[in-house]
Amino acid sequence: MGNSGSAVKVCTDHQGGINWLSLSPDGQRLLTGSEDGTARLWSTADSQCHGHFQGHESYITFCHLENEAAFTCSADHTIRKWDVVTGQCLAVYRGHTSIVNRILVAKDYLFSGSYDRTARCWSVDKEKQIQEFRGHRNCVLTLAHYSSRDVLEEEEEEEEEEEKVSRDLLVTGSTDCTVKVWWVSSGRCYQTLLGHTGAVLCLILDAPNRELFSGSTDYTIRTWNIVTGEQLKVFKEHQGSVICLELVNRHLYSGSADRTVKCWFVDTGERIQTYKAHKHSVSTLKYHAGILFTGSGDACARAFNSRSGVLQKIFRGHKFIINCIQIHNELLYTASHDGTLRIWDIRGICKRNKRRSKKERSVQGRGSQKGSLSRLFNNKVGCMVQQENGE
Repeated sequence: MGNSGSAVKVCTDHQGGINWLSLSPDGQRLLTGSEDGTARLWSTADSQCHGHFQGHESYITFCHLENEAAFTCSADHTIRKWDVVTGQCLAVYRGHTSIVNRILVAKDYLFSGSYDRTARCWSVDKEKQIQEFRGHRNCVLTLAHYSSRDVLEEEEEEEEEEEKVSRDLLVTGSTDCTVKVWWVSSGRCYQTLLGHTGAVLCLILDAPNRELFSGSTDYTIRTWNIVTGEQLKVFKEHQGSVICLELVNRHLYSGSADRTVKCWFVDTGERIQTYKAHKHSVSTLKYHAGILFTGSGDACARAFNSRSGVLQKIFRGHKFIINCIQIHNELLYTASHDGTLRIWDIRGICKRNKRRSKKERSVQGRGSQKGSLSRLFNNKVGCMVQQENGE
């Protein structure tokens, strides 16, 4: 059993549930997007609110923070860009005809996915729509982006001249049960990935290995070759919708409505670990320093030893589902539908985990040199996340 923890700070400025929490690349700021139609900017140095972005005419579904600019999307069918210093609205991107539920910023592009069944590409600076991706038969829920230079060999790049000018591709997951890959320059669909029998809720991309992972309400995770469109593996052990994914050093973590997180070794498809103790769906997860942090519909966040699966701590205090978590400087930030942002000190957990890892490495160094999956399991690397709330 894990020990219960208390928040070091509770931020109650929002007047509605917080739907998303974004951390700036430099780690200096956090952005929250809320049901109250506003976004707030927080400093990670003093945990104070330093910006209040107002202008949307309905609730904010998702937000994204860069170092100099913030982006929000809303049920009012628009996306807005904000100056993080002045709080001024710098741009309003109009064109969608229904709720905009996801945005992604890559290079000079802003991508968006909507309930209007389209994804769109905008110029970040010119407030102008560049491309529309039309072909899904239902809502576009989740997005990923990559360049063909990351995955294609020179001899494979036999595309039309227009598409060779810009080799960027957009990946979209939809409630129509498909994943589509699009050329950004032309809007042409490059691949349609068929196999899921339920809505695609989350995507995560491993471009160097040419792999895409998708989680669905059909209870499965599927992995695809993003060059050929071939379905490589199906991970089938969940008993509920797969809501969120995290990829760390060839280990895939999946959070589900079945109240568990599972860890899979990508190269073999083997399920290595199951993390239990949640009393409701697992809505969000994040790996940090050998620890798996989860947020759940039971209003608790939890910390598990990623290798052993042992529950190390429960963070109690929220009243409703935890929609998103971030970690910076050994502080855990949790954003909930109860409207609060809570900040937790995780230094003790990280320190204990480091000591345990050192001890285990020492014992392994004196023991057998035979390889095992579990020895690979606790490596710490950077990771990329595309999550999606399912409930």
